[in-house]
Amino acid sequence: MITISQRVQLQDQEIEWQFIRSSGAGGQNVNKVSTCAQLIFDIRASSLPEFYKEKLLARSDHRITQSGKIIIKCQESRSQEANRETALAQFIALVQSVNQVQKKRIPTKATRASQKRRVDTKKQRASTKAMRGKVSY
Repeated sequence: MITISQRVQLQDQEIEWQFIRSSGAGGQNVNKVSTCAQLIFDIRASSLPEFYKEKLLARSDHRITQSGKIIIKCQESRSQEANRETALAQFIALVQSVNQVQKKRIPTKATRASQKRRVDTKKQRASTKAMRGKVSY
């Protein structure tokens, strides 16, 4: 069981794992051992609550495909098990981030002092540039 929150848990069978060869430097280990872990999770076919499904599908994240699958690829470590754990942690963090409600931003106005400081620096800069004219003899 994969625990997302106190009320939401997923079966291990809902996540598909693929292990492929890592890219980049690593010598013969890269050529011989499939250490890169790729986690594939189908959002629509999962047992997640509808709230989670809707929020995940509406999210613009490069790890979520158009077909509604989450694909997380991890090749940070030379160990297959470490990469698997990292990918699973990233998956759990992604699903948990949907549940957090962001605070509504309250727009504020610039203070009179900050407006004055801004105008003063603009005037100072303008006078500096105005001094850079052609020299008349």
